[in-house]
Amino acid sequence: MQTDSHSSPMLASVLMVSSMAIIGVIDNFVIRLAESIGLWQFHMSRAMLMLPLIAGLSLLGLGTLRPQRFGIVVIRSVLITIAMLFYFSSLALMPIAQALAGLFTSPIFVLLISALMLKQQIGPWRILAVMVGFVGILCVLQPDPGDFDVLTLLPVAGGFFYALSAIVTRTHCANESTVALLAAMIMTLGLAGAIGLAFFTLFPTVSPEGPDGFVTRGWVWPMDLALPWVMIQAVGSTIAVFMLIKAYQLGEPSYVAVFEYSVMIFGPMFAWIAMGQTIGVMQVSGIGLIATAGVLLGWRAGRTSAEPQEG
Repeated sequence: MQTDSHSSPMLASVLMVSSMAIIGVIDNFVIRLAESIGLWQFHMSRAMLMLPLIAGLSLLGLGTLRPQRFGIVVIRSVLITIAMLFYFSSLALMPIAQALAGLFTSPIFVLLISALMLKQQIGPWRILAVMVGFVGILCVLQPDPGDFDVLTLLPVAGGFFYALSAIVTRTHCANESTVALLAAMIMTLGLAGAIGLAFFTLFPTVSPEGPDGFVTRGWVWPMDLALPWVMIQAVGSTIAVFMLIKAYQLGEPSYVAVFEYSVMIFGPMFAWIAMGQTIGVMQVSGIGLIATAGVLLGWRAGRTSAEPQEG
């Protein structure tokens, strides 16, 4: 397990919030590409566009493409690939906002895994911040218990695997090149996309038109309607996921994960400004709670770093 010699909680929080700002914008457009192509073609084509961009990051001196510990990097990539497949698969079964809320149960899983399995000391303020942030998400999404279905647990399963990947990033990949981690993750997602695309192309199913057929749709050509949205995803994800990985390398997972809640601020805000979607009083209250959780964590990090360390 890596030491905390490279810890920088404040920089990690800034990187995470910046990453979530980008993701909150670009994920609004997933529904557009889902109208014409499938999940598997999306992951494969996005990976093909992202890999040259990632190579460019390496050429700019931001990190090597070669991992130091190949095995653990592969494990991390597989975990996050499973998480993303659960998340994107759920998009065909429920509203994007509901799927996003399920995925962002990950900070809760990070907290539980850190405390129960890694035996880390998690203070009451950090627990409170996670709970406040989660209540904020519930206020934003206003889930209806009467509509519960076991399939709604798909993005929650994604949140669990995402939490595992976040912990592995910090505990075993803190000294890895951020570019190498990003490249490995995208290659794994692209490979999963190619396998799924081959399966649904060779063994086609009757897929509904539009976003409902996102998961089971095979090869679609031409993909000119979806290509602009895939390109936006590729460029935005290259920048955002680079910052996200770096944040988990620099900060404690149970601390950094809380700042992922900020995507629930940027996503609805962009939808309101650019797409005319209205936000009610309950949603505004939830956004306030999410912001409060981030401020609380930032304040505690500042207090902790200011305390004298025993030698």
